[in-house]
Amino acid sequence: MTIRTARHLIAGRWLEGTSSTRITAPGTGEVVGELAGGDADLAVRAVDAAAAAGEEWAARSPRYRADILAGAAALLRERSADIARVLAEEAGKRLPEAEGEVAFSAEYLRWFAEEARRTSGTVHPAEAPGRRHLSFRRPAGVALSLTPWNFPVSIQARKLAPALAAGCTVVARVSEKAPLAATALIAALVDAGVPAGVLNLVHGSGRALTPALMGHPAVRVVSFTGSTGVGSSIMQEASRRIVRPLLELGGNAPFIVFDDADLDLAVEGAVIAKLRNTGQSCVGANRFLVQEGVIEEFTSRLAAAFDAMTIGSGLPDAQGVVSDVGPVIDRTRVEEVARLVDEAVAGGAEIVTAARELPSEGSFFAPTLVAGARPTDRIVTEEVFGPAAAIVPFRDDEEALRLGNATDYGLAGYLWTRDARRVFDFGDRLDVGILGVNDPVPSVAFAPMGGTKLSGLGREGSSLGMEEFEEVRYLAWRP
Repeated sequence: MTIRTARHLIAGRWLEGTSSTRITAPGTGEVVGELAGGDADLAVRAVDAAAAAGEEWAARSPRYRADILAGAAALLRERSADIARVLAEEAGKRLPEAEGEVAFSAEYLRWFAEEARRTSGTVHPAEAPGRRHLSFRRPAGVALSLTPWNFPVSIQARKLAPALAAGCTVVARVSEKAPLAATALIAALVDAGVPAGVLNLVHGSGRALTPALMGHPAVRVVSFTGSTGVGSSIMQEASRRIVRPLLELGGNAPFIVFDDADLDLAVEGAVIAKLRNTGQSCVGANRFLVQEGVIEEFTSRLAAAFDAMTIGSGLPDAQGVVSDVGPVIDRTRVEEVARLVDEAVAGGAEIVTAARELPSEGSFFAPTLVAGARPTDRIVTEEVFGPAAAIVPFRDDEEALRLGNATDYGLAGYLWTRDARRVFDFGDRLDVGILGVNDPVPSVAFAPMGGTKLSGLGREGSSLGMEEFEEVRYLAWRP
């Protein structure tokens, strides 16, 4: 079942929009589907439907909810080839990475199916005769799930699964840049038995829909992944209405290489951590901090690895070969990445990768490595969100920590060393929510995902992810 039209889902019914927009593939420029437009009235209807379904869904047993999530995980795996193909086309994601994202999404559904049955309360020891003290968990209410285009299936799954497992009803909005595969995820949940109104989906621009969604009195939780600027606006509105915010925002991940690192593995890891999804990942390596004793060799090796990467649509060619690097999402992203590189060069930095001939159709940017950037250059201080990065030298552990923490963001970081003492020292002192040690892809469904500082609030995944959608209630009893 290949979805080529992203429709709205409200109260169990798939609806056409008030308008229709073509979805084009960033790798080829071809039309790959249509998006149903939506407005504020549609958003309000979706929350109304979620609120109406809330009491019955909350009353369902954890086993009932778990079985639906497990069934949806199985359907997602059965449909993975079709969903991955659509995802690769609409988001410009390499097909193998799209396949991996769909599989990862199924893991979130399976994990929280298991977590749904582990929800428990606490009996607190009494300090006075004849009294009993208990606490237990209840679903928080209607939750909003607002997700971006870069990982449109897995990020949505990471939010929907714990919310539904906890007994919340949900209204989802997915990015209009890549809505098809996310719609297929929600279709799998519906086909697995999610009752009408429990899960709703609206399409349209965030600027048009988010105020109506956030302003609805039934909404009790908002889970958002995206830019820090938009996240700040959502948090302000959540604060006004005392709605719980769960925010996974921008990052500026340092990739720190010490002179005792295995350079073969460090270079291989750098390619993955930087160029995964063509550099469009909040947890991706954003700047390379390299100890002075190995910086020349590391730079040379990484530049050669970048230059060896093939560039293409991300889909198999006539011979079935998939390029190493795909397109970025659109021309606007190409221009912004180019601007960051050009500013660094104007300030005295040097591009150490080769000039490349790019495909004539689509939105492409060649993997680019910059040496000699200043600490104040935007390519160092801001999230690049594309296949370019700067290399910055450091002398010792303290300078590496100072440079690693010299940012307002704290989502992820990467550390390459053989020194166990250093691993625990940086684990304590590097101000990030996720640290991959000799590991370029640390994310798993059973571990917490989230950041510090301007990178957000709360944690997704793991047992903590479900707690974000629950309220703890306390009962004092005199039998």
